[in-house]
Amino acid sequence: MIDFKNVNFSYEKGEPVLKDINFSIEEGESVGLIGCNGAGKSTLMKVLLGLLPHEGEIKVGDLTVSKETLPAVRRKIGFVFQDSDNQMFMPTVYEDMMFGPTNYGHTKEEAAARVDEVLEELNLTYLKNKYNHKISGGEKRMAAIATILTMRPKVILMDEPSIALDPENRRRVINAINKLSTTKLIASHDLDMILDTCSRVILMHDGEIIADGPVEKILTDRELLETNHMELPFKLQGLQIKNN
Repeated sequence: MIDFKNVNFSYEKGEPVLKDINFSIEEGESVGLIGCNGAGKSTLMKVLLGLLPHEGEIKVGDLTVSKETLPAVRRKIGFVFQDSDNQMFMPTVYEDMMFGPTNYGHTKEEAAARVDEVLEELNLTYLKNKYNHKISGGEKRMAAIATILTMRPKVILMDEPSIALDPENRRRVINAINKLSTTKLIASHDLDMILDTCSRVILMHDGEIIADGPVEKILTDRELLETNHMELPFKLQGLQIKNN
């Protein structure tokens, strides 16, 4: 579903931010993208969305990402912003969810049916007519995910979906993510959330892929994580202390 081949990107000449990136993600996979600040995670997502130019080849499904294919590529990808306030711009959750499908040419009846279907699937029907400025951060994050799902993307990108959430809303967002069968690429510093939502992890450092493998292998490797300025997920730290 996603394929990067020898992808490079620089904001300034001679200062590469992405360095020879190669990986593939199969349809339906849930992949965590981890790394310390400045590793290149957000830049990689922007390149995938066609917001930044790149060297090398990126494919989404059968489409090669280029200036000519961007409209078709972006119909395949849904992007959940780190700050939901930057994504939810209509007065109510319902109006936000209607905007995408109607903008893509669906009738109001078709769009409304999609809205009801997605809200029911995520157990969020109670949010349908809520005003965006009156719901909690966790509810807004889940509403943002629902908004993307009404457009039925093949791929969902999420940038720090659990940031600034209290424990209850964080758990709600994790449960919502786990209900999605769509291909997911999730960038996050929250390694416990990655452990709970992903089957595979790509670790980046200084614009390069350092490791790529099963979540249980990457996130239990204390030496690998600490070498790249991260720590074991909290729940695994607790297990290690108990076992010792």
